[in-house]
Parts: sequence; C-alpha cells; structure tokens
Amino acid sequence: MNKALPPKAERHRHFGSVDPTFGTKPTEKEKMPDLQNKPDDYYFPIQQVGISKVKYPVMIESDLAPTIQTTTAEFALTTSLEANYKGINMSRLTEQLHIYFQTHMLSIETLREFTTILAKEMKQKAANVRVSFPWFFTKASPSVGLEGMAHADVTYDVTFDEKTGYSSIMTLTAAVTTLCPCSKEISEYSAHNQRGFVTMTVTTDETDASDWKAVLLEAAESNASSILYPVLKRPDEKAVTEHAYENPRFVEDLARLVAADLYEHESVLAFEIECRNEESIHQHDAISRLSFTKNKG
Repeated sequence: MNKALPPKAERHRHFGSVDPTFGTKPTEKEKMPDLQNKPDDYYFPIQQVGISKVKYPVMIESDLAPTIQTTTAEFALTTSLEANYKGINMSRLTEQLHIYFQTHMLSIETLREFTTILAKEMKQKAANVRVSFPWFFTKASPSVGLEGMAHADVTYDVTFDEKTGYSSIMTLTAAVTTLCPCSKEISEYSAHNQRGFVTMTVTTDETDASDWKAVLLEAAESNASSILYPVLKRPDEKAVTEHAYENPRFVEDLARLVAADLYEHESVLAFEIECRNEESIHQHDAISRLSFTKNKG
C-alpha cells in the first residue's frame, strides 16, 4: 500500500519542532561576554580544572612490533586556575589536543611539550595530561612460533609546573599466568593456576627516553609463571603448561620479583606494584601491593 507523506519539514513540526526564535543577544563571538575571563577575587586557586573522558586517535612508537601503530586514547586535560580567574575556556583544551596530535606521536616526551602549551594557552602556571590507551604488540607462540597480537593497558600522567618543572608517571597493566606453589606442593599431581594482572606505576628520570612500555612488560612477563599468548597450538600448550609448573608463583612472589627488576633500573626513581590473581578455585581474588622510593642521596 502506498502512503502519501507530508514534506520533511512538516513532519518535523508534526512531532513538535518549532521555528527558531530570534532574540536580542549578540551572535558574533567578539560581542559575546566572556564570563570565564572576568577578573575578580574568587577566593581560592584550583589545582586542576578541565575535561576528562576525551577519546582521540593517536599514533605511538614501540620497541616491539608493530613499531608504529594507531590506537584510541582517552585523555584527561587540566590546568591550574589562579584565584583571580573565574574559570578556563575549556573548548581550548580539545582545540589544542586536535592541533597538536594531528602532527605528533604520543609519548612522554611529546606530552611534556603539550602540557607546556596548555598552560600557556590558558594563561595558567601548571597543566596536567593523563592519557590511557591499549598498546598492541606481536607475540609468537613458544614452540610453533605462530604470531598473534597481544596487548597491555598503558597510562601516561605528565605534569608541567612553572616552579618545579616536569614530572612523569607511567602505568602499565599486563596479564600473565601464575601457578600456585602451595597447590603444587600438596597435590599428588597437577596444580591450579589462574590469570594474573600485574600493574606497575613508575616515576622515572626525565632524561631517560627508554620505551618504558617494553621495559615494564618484560618485568611482568619474565617473572610470572608463564606468559599469555594470543595463539597456541598443542605443542605450545604443552610448553606453556610445563613452564608454569616449573615456575610456581604466589601473588607475593610475583610482586617482589617485579620489584627487583624495577629496582635494578637506574632511571626508575620510585614504583608501585599491584599483582592480582583471579583465583580459579576461590570466588575471591588474591592481591599483593608493594611500593618503593629510592633514596635521593
């Protein structure tokens, strides 16, 4: 059955649309009042003000293949706010994000420059950028050598301050396998294992340009009972199972072994580690947290 419909504009009016109302307030930007930049005494400075949950595609470099890749990052962009400013023009934050990362790779080094730009554009003394993204890397199975794409979660947290300069903190969470030493010890055969997550947050020497993603991934994977692999054939499963059995780890063991690796890096100034096992024979998780700051003297 053919149905005669009214024109689209009429259909919109039928469902509630109305004609625009023309008021008396200016429409030109130059004539619009800017409340955020109105100087006055607003009682207190604010340490951080801005926007969060901003998703944006970025390019990153990696010591592991693929060495250049595109990923989707989630940004939080903030600046300080002096007591004589009512607020910041938040649209400038996404404006600068788009301008800068159209032509720059995402890294600790570029974020230092970017935070400086944000502080300058906002006429403030400090700025912070926190960005999280999945990082992908090629991993071959241990026996057959079949490749697949694995990933870890990465967060960069970079601050610029006119008085203190830059501070950079990086966090990486990697998934691994852990096999219970107690289960292996008391059982006639077999031992239960589980997927574990190692989260490392490090403060590093600002002059060290290492690919800390790869450094932290190595610290997590090399100390676990076994690495997780995206592709496994039967010979690989045998190798993974036997390697895990040969390297049992309590969640406490894993935290201490990862800490030892990070401690040996001269450019690591401080670190926090959380190891969490999704227990396969319990309803709860097992966790261990460790933090350490090296003496500056």
